[in-house]
Amino acid sequence: MNVVARPFPSGDPAADRRVEFAETMAQDGDLDAAIEVLTGAMALVPDWAAGWYRLGEWLEQAGRRELAAVAWQKAMAADPADRLGAGLRWALAREVRTVETMPSSFVELLFDDYAPRFDTALVDRLNYRGPWLLMEALGRAGFRRAGRALDLGCGTGLMGEVLRGSVGWLEGWDISAGMLAEAKAKGVYDQLDKRDITELELGAERFDLIAAADVFMYVGALERVVAWCAGSLAPGGRLAFTVERGTQPVELRETRRFAHSPDYIRALMADAGFGAVSLSDCVVRQDRGTDVAALCVVAEAQMAARDLEGDGDTAALV
Repeated sequence: MNVVARPFPSGDPAADRRVEFAETMAQDGDLDAAIEVLTGAMALVPDWAAGWYRLGEWLEQAGRRELAAVAWQKAMAADPADRLGAGLRWALAREVRTVETMPSSFVELLFDDYAPRFDTALVDRLNYRGPWLLMEALGRAGFRRAGRALDLGCGTGLMGEVLRGSVGWLEGWDISAGMLAEAKAKGVYDQLDKRDITELELGAERFDLIAAADVFMYVGALERVVAWCAGSLAPGGRLAFTVERGTQPVELRETRRFAHSPDYIRALMADAGFGAVSLSDCVVRQDRGTDVAALCVVAEAQMAARDLEGDGDTAALV
């Protein structure tokens, strides 16, 4: 998924003409010339984040990772909200693997751009199986039916379609308005809301099931959102989610998705007060023709959370 595939004009006609010329040269395979022309264009529009981002992409393709990192740093300076995810590209170029979060504005733009072709690309081309794997894992854990369920990070509603027959009430929350429009068209949800799942505050809502299929790999560190889930489940309710399997607790990959280790997930579930927790290995999708190893996680809430502060470390359990 590439947010720069959408046009982001600079606002300067002369610069835009140079960029169009540079794009043509890049497509013809003359990357060095494209870089030279785009670099000249950036002298006209030094505060154009999308231009710096594209320059970083071409510099990386040309093997100039240090210069690419500089370009992405300039993109971040031009757009502090980092809607293009330049910070992630900078971290990967500089081999800074300690990044634990993803800009919400980047995730929103990414999925708004991707929404119209999401189902076809994910299921047909990448053999995505997250919702079906989660339902199988829930069945192995004894799940049969839930009264009130939340599809957290619902996207276009693939998880909702699988859940609908097993729940009485189904809500879907997502950061992307484009994704929510696709989900609404499927007619499987009782309620849909636009929410940033990294900024949720504990409220009066309680659910018997919270499912998050292929969502937490776009979050990073999971302490806050898992604490929120623990506090938003009814006693005995279940949390079910997938993560890409990694060797480090929170690992930023070249795909600009996060992976998580089994030990990190187990410790996280224990700290959040969950009782029975099951982790099962699975293949959630393919990426460039290669299977993506993942974990299906199902955890049962034994206690109800009363309070949530800060980053989730202070969730009080009763």
